[in-house]
Amino acid sequence: MTKTTAKADDAHSAELSENPKVDAPSNAEKDPDTWTTGDEPMTGAQASYLQTLCEETGTEFDPKLNKAEASKQIDALQGQSKRLKSA
Repeated sequence: MTKTTAKADDAHSAELSENPKVDAPSNAEKDPDTWTTGDEPMTGAQASYLQTLCEETGTEFDPKLNKAEASKQIDALQGQSKRLKSA
């Protein structure tokens, strides 16, 4: 960890302790291509959600996708789902 990163983490930690309503840092925004476990098989939750999105969008479900590939396809199909567009 660099000194700059450490200072930023310390500042955010201090802000969290002073204001518990500040959002905690999230891993949700990391690029799937850089995930250390991205080449592992997709999780059960990913498979279930992806299968639902595939059915809604008329896309073929590929059960052999890895975690990173599944995440990318989920992101792409969310924009095509009529159910999610109307929400």
